[in-house]
Amino acid sequence: MIKYLELQFLGISFLVLGLANNILIQSSASVKFTDITQTSGVQFKHKNGKSYKKYFTETLGSGVALFDYDNDNDLDIYFINGCSLDNSKTVRAYNHLYRNNGNLTFTDVTTESQTGNQGCGTGVCIGDYNNDSWLDIYITNFRSNVLYRNNKDGTFTDVTEIANVDSQEWSTGCSFSDVDGDGDLDLYVANYVNFSIEKHTPCRVNGVLAYCSPRVYDGLKDVFFRNNGDGTFTQNTQGSGFGYTAGRGLGVIFTDYDNDNDTDLYVANDANQDFLYQNDGRGVFRETGQISGVGFSEHGLVENGMGVDFGDYDNDGLFDIVVTNFQHQTNTIYHNEGNSFFNDVSYDSGTGSVTMPYLAWGTNFFDFNNDSWLDLFIANGHLDNNIQLFDTSTTYAQINHLFKNNGDGTFTDLAKELGLNAIYSSRGSAVGDIDNDGDLDLVISNLDQPPNVMRNDIISNINNWLNIKLIGNTCNYSAIGSHVILTATNMRQIREVRSGSSYLSHNDLRLHFGLGNHSVVDLEVRWTNGQIEEFRQVKSNQFIKIIEGKGHLQHLEIQ
Repeated sequence: MIKYLELQFLGISFLVLGLANNILIQSSASVKFTDITQTSGVQFKHKNGKSYKKYFTETLGSGVALFDYDNDNDLDIYFINGCSLDNSKTVRAYNHLYRNNGNLTFTDVTTESQTGNQGCGTGVCIGDYNNDSWLDIYITNFRSNVLYRNNKDGTFTDVTEIANVDSQEWSTGCSFSDVDGDGDLDLYVANYVNFSIEKHTPCRVNGVLAYCSPRVYDGLKDVFFRNNGDGTFTQNTQGSGFGYTAGRGLGVIFTDYDNDNDTDLYVANDANQDFLYQNDGRGVFRETGQISGVGFSEHGLVENGMGVDFGDYDNDGLFDIVVTNFQHQTNTIYHNEGNSFFNDVSYDSGTGSVTMPYLAWGTNFFDFNNDSWLDLFIANGHLDNNIQLFDTSTTYAQINHLFKNNGDGTFTDLAKELGLNAIYSSRGSAVGDIDNDGDLDLVISNLDQPPNVMRNDIISNINNWLNIKLIGNTCNYSAIGSHVILTATNMRQIREVRSGSSYLSHNDLRLHFGLGNHSVVDLEVRWTNGQIEEFRQVKSNQFIKIIEGKGHLQHLEIQ
């Protein structure tokens, strides 16, 4: 963003103030998000099992995943559904899988794919855990989780028991990554609180029945499963440095925040310190949240961590963090200072005061206008649909935020201007190019409501882009944990392939770069096994595939 323009006329310098926001809005006017849910064929409606008893399970909502389950080079959508704890309700809600038809419509293939789990769902993450080139699904639930193995024929098989990856707790966020560099994907699962119908506690605010604070229930320890390489896992939580401290885990994400070629882990905890686990290079972790400056708010307070994402929003080569929090708390942006230290820049970034009145969940760093700077989406919505009976300062349904990156370390909220002006009680969010037109779209899961499938319409296509699919060979087939560094004149960007992020959700595994006016770029691929490959003079505005060790890239013809 241009903070000021200095105009010289007849030897006199004039400081022109206030132009920045005008320039910003004009430059973004060519982008509009359109809600295509009703015309897309997506008829999913989330069920949270709401009851007059205000069970705590009714509050969290669920995540959503964007991934290519049938290997046809377009993104399919998997919606997680909730459930009712009231046994009198005979019809149980179930998850839904929608196949992308390639023309901005989707077909519900839940029944034929055998993916309609009814397990009181919360979260989802995707990865090819058995390295057979087909993506598998892990689902977190209240009480029992599910691993669906992709059968390569449009169907899935529940292999939870065989693979030994169940958790009989209330699980939430999850993420696959190869923590020990052995070429297969391990799995981290966050657990929330020790709740049951028997432990249900009626809570009231000013005499009004309301959902309880998470502090009413004891937090749980998370679990970690190490991949044995034969289709099974071994729970190795404490042996890997996890699970010594109970939290109330929600958002989970693996990333290499210290650029030492191994994957680290962040866990957003609700009413507990957030965890940052640093990998020692051998798959053993040490919790460093407080030392690194990301465990608490800038005032040293425990917050209510919900969703989390990493992204290099200032293009300095280091992954920064965004964590969403509760009402009257900022959605915290931690700037990566290097040397494993972070600085809370929530207010300096221009997002702090804007987000304070809202209760936030999903969050995504993504470049919605292809100008080479990562923008920021935040999904909002309250817990109680009767909130205004005891708190008139807020509402149940809330507008979401879409912050445009100004290129100078600050952001400006343009949600209404860009078409995100509807109000819901939103939860999970996932980003990916669902129509393969070179810009990133957005899918939002809403509590007890239909989702929003938001198509990105770049009306004036003045900026270039590049979309990259990485495929591992000796490293894991999904290439999760691998990096791509893209450079051009006066521009350097970094992206990482990740499984699971935002709030209980999963983004497209393909890496998308907005290039601005650059038409040719150089690429450096850093695979998880330490191998580095370089590709020069790569043309923009195309989908490409890079297979580890082949030494060349492949242009993908995508309709």
